[in-house]
Amino acid sequence: MGAVTDMEHPWGQAALANLVDLLVMLVEAAGAVVIFIGASVAFFQFVGAAIRGRHTVDFVPIRLGLGRFLTLGLEFQLAGDILRTAVSPTLREIAELAAIATIRTALNYFLTKEIQEARAELRGIGEVTAPAPGGTARGTP
Repeated sequence: MGAVTDMEHPWGQAALANLVDLLVMLVEAAGAVVIFIGASVAFFQFVGAAIRGRHTVDFVPIRLGLGRFLTLGLEFQLAGDILRTAVSPTLREIAELAAIATIRTALNYFLTKEIQEARAELRGIGEVTAPAPGGTARGTP
């Protein structure tokens, strides 16, 4: 009997690399779909808010929603990058992953920070405009 090579064995290196490539493609596609859906939803909400009026407060929830979709989509993209280096990574692939992960983590951090600021802005607006127990809006004389 001869030795079993990677090409003959169903779970050889080549088969594993092909499986990981498929998984990477699926995960990255999921991230792209999440971002596309979020952008589409935000676009239609933006158009609706622009038609109803041009109040800045109307756009904050739209930004929040889009930010959540972008954050989730970036997480999927990062997962795809990590999967890509799962099978016999070279030093170059590890360095590229580190750079990509750093950039995506920074984007995610700033998106999350902006979402938190927008939520705080909405809470502040709600406190000023919500009626007080006496019937007048809070924040008004």
